[in-house]
Amino acid sequence: MNAVITSIHEIILRDLDKLAKEISLYPNEESIWRVDGQITNTAGNLSLHLCGNLQHYFGAVLGKTGYVRYRDLEFSSKNIPRQQLIEEINKAKEAVSKTLQSFPTDQLEIDYPEKVFEYPQSCQHFFIHLAAHLGYHLGQINYHRRLLAS
Repeated sequence: MNAVITSIHEIILRDLDKLAKEISLYPNEESIWRVDGQITNTAGNLSLHLCGNLQHYFGAVLGKTGYVRYRDLEFSSKNIPRQQLIEEINKAKEAVSKTLQSFPTDQLEIDYPEKVFEYPQSCQHFFIHLAAHLGYHLGQINYHRRLLAS
């Protein structure tokens, strides 16, 4: 792996480990799924969303894992046990690792093979976006836990 791929790989795995830690820190499973006022995304749904996102974009699209994403269920599913959420996080880690460990360096500057936004973007650009997206929602989960799980 080159330096860019190694950095993206390390950042995503680090943040997925933090995600698993956040989920494990909730005092009970009910609190993972709690909403209140304007806080309408639960930690459970955000976790499912992040895992589905990474398993799709790294695993299915690039790694040809056969993963099928059901994005609507990422936000509508409820009361999935904590252990199952952590298993999904581990599957996301595996999809990211397997894909990035074999990703050809010369492919970083080509367009990501699936249209995601209204403009083409290189694989490198999209990988950075995916890492930032993970960090954004990880921060939301941390605040959710500290605000609503007490």
